[in-house]
Order: sequence, then C-alpha cells, then structure tokens
Amino acid sequence: MSRKTFGMQQGSGILTTRQRRLAWLGFVLAALQAPVSAWLVSDDSWLFSLCVALMVATLIIADDAARRRPAEARSGD
Repeated sequence: MSRKTFGMQQGSGILTTRQRRLAWLGFVLAALQAPVSAWLVSDDSWLFSLCVALMVATLIIADDAARRRPAEARSGD
C-alpha cells in the first residue's frame, strides 16, 4: 500500500534547508542578544536586536506557511 501526501510538498518553501537553519540560528542569537544588551547598555540600542529577531521570525513563519501550502495552490500563482 503506497502512501500519498495529498498534494503536500515538503521542502519547497521560500528558503532552502541550509538558509532555514541559518535563519533559526540568527533568530536565536538575536533573541538572546537583546536582553543581554538591555542589561549591559543604558541606551535603547537593544531594540535593534529585537527588531531583527522579529523580522527573522516573520521570514521563518512565511517559509513554514509556504511549505505547508498544497501543490495545487502553489502552481496557480
């Protein structure tokens, strides 16, 4: 008995697998650096790290949504 994915294609998002791993690494590093910067520096420059982390998180979410789209919806674009 063969398994069908019912039109779902894994690994066909915006990012390649390597880029996705690097995006996760960048997100974690930026998210960890923001509170450390807020603790060490008296100005509000830590907000930049927070904004970068949020932008990378948005990219990861968009890539995840593109990977989960059915093949029929993707071919109609």
